[in-house]
Amino acid sequence: MRTVVWFNKALSYRTSTLIYPLFLATTLNLFPSITTTAVAFHRLQQIRMVEGHSVHRVASLHRKRLVGKTFKAWSPNGRFAEGASAIDGKTFLKIEAVGKNLFAFFDKNDDGDDNNNNEVVVHVHFGMAGNWAVYYDTNNTEVEIPEPTNTNRLRLEHQEEDGTRIVADLSAMTVQHGTIELYHEKRSKLGHDPLRKDADPEALYQRIQKSKKSIGALIMDQSYFTGPGNIYRAEILFKAGVHPDRRGMDLTQDEFDRVWHHTVKLLERGYQTGSILTVDPDEAVALGKPRLRRYIYNTSHCPRCKAKIQTWSINARTCYACPKCQPLRDVVVVSSSSSPDQITSADAVAVTPSPATTKVVAKKNDCQPFNSHCARESLERRLKESGPSRLTVKEIKAELTSLGITSIPSKVKKSDLVQLLTESLHSKEQKQQPQFVSPEDAAMEKASAGESLAVEHIAELAPGQARQARGRPKKSPKVLFPENVVVSSSSTSRSKKRKTTTTTTATTSIQNKKKKTPVVKEEDTAKAASATTKRKVPRKGSSLRKSKRKKTKAAS
Repeated sequence: MRTVVWFNKALSYRTSTLIYPLFLATTLNLFPSITTTAVAFHRLQQIRMVEGHSVHRVASLHRKRLVGKTFKAWSPNGRFAEGASAIDGKTFLKIEAVGKNLFAFFDKNDDGDDNNNNEVVVHVHFGMAGNWAVYYDTNNTEVEIPEPTNTNRLRLEHQEEDGTRIVADLSAMTVQHGTIELYHEKRSKLGHDPLRKDADPEALYQRIQKSKKSIGALIMDQSYFTGPGNIYRAEILFKAGVHPDRRGMDLTQDEFDRVWHHTVKLLERGYQTGSILTVDPDEAVALGKPRLRRYIYNTSHCPRCKAKIQTWSINARTCYACPKCQPLRDVVVVSSSSSPDQITSADAVAVTPSPATTKVVAKKNDCQPFNSHCARESLERRLKESGPSRLTVKEIKAELTSLGITSIPSKVKKSDLVQLLTESLHSKEQKQQPQFVSPEDAAMEKASAGESLAVEHIAELAPGQARQARGRPKKSPKVLFPENVVVSSSSTSRSKKRKTTTTTTATTSIQNKKKKTPVVKEEDTAKAASATTKRKVPRKGSSLRKSKRKKTKAAS
């Protein structure tokens, strides 16, 4: 029975070349170790990859919790014993996040020399379900630090002067150590991180212009965009209005600007809130779904146009797109015609551009966002969705004036005004300290939204900490009746409806005694007496059924 259940679950994944041999081995019980590996593989596929914003949250929290302290380091499962020995008793100097990668720097020498050549670098990639959890055990609170599990590669322990014990457990797919050359080697292979100040979108666009890959594949390629995962890819391209199959070499500057704009904005929101929330709150209310979290990821219909969401696979990952909100701009013609003038609408088929099958590609003009007079959008909406480029010159100058910039030349290009407003808004956002939601509050928010832990992994918390933060108390016996409710005699009967009467307090009973008893008229008492003496009239058919039963008994 277990084998059949396992096989039914395994069929949901497109891995027939691996599943069928494993199924035969499981059925015949030939290789128990292979069966265990297959079950572990099945469970692994159900968990989502840790996204870049969560890795940056780990780095920010550890700068406050761990950096500057000296730790005793050891490897509970023995898989990082050499690395733990290299950083044992060393000072945690700094930590850096690049996309989905973490780099922790420890002082190699005991003299506190900050020379880069004397640093031990620990490279961490969480993979599917990694985490770096921190526990505090103070004298005032009784906090039980759990024992290490089989997945804990590294445990760091530190004792404060006031007796506070700090323990950090690391579980990750990749944990390796080396010198500063390890950092440079890994960093050179990574692309541009939207959450880092050293990201260069212009250089990224120049690389994209030379690529024949689709933008849907490039966003998931960590050598181009470092940080976004599958959920972000679907939501970024939807908000930018770009089809995932559009090739990088065909991407216009305006399209790339929209993609990069929403990539930065969505990852910043995820970093601040601890959750992948892509729908703007005001638009969620306008759509009639105030609790809407995402637009098209794992959704059947588009919340804006109600069209059916299309799904297909790009590099073994499911991709999502709305055919109306994200039309494929290029028309690929699979025809024997060689002249664009001879192309008819019947010959044109909107498919993913492929050099092997494409014979003539008829270019259409890219749809540029404009301010519609029929369906007007507010200035705030346009500024939030596309940046200052969709604002008029008058609106841009008004925004600059509101920011305190009054010395604006009379004759100036709109492109210069757009750049000036973009820089001013960016500096304003940097001055404003956004509220950083704690990992526990982020876990509670996901639980209140009804989202499972398997949808979005929390790298800042261990599984036990996440479940505790989500507010799952231990099972307690159910209270059938509250203390202020008394069960009447009718509730003990087998009737379908239970009648309960609420007990009155002493004050209410005294007040009732002070009230005058109403005078009952003789007519009312007569009516009540006649009502009680009335004979109940049976329903039609009930007497017939009784008589039939009597006749059948007599006949038998």
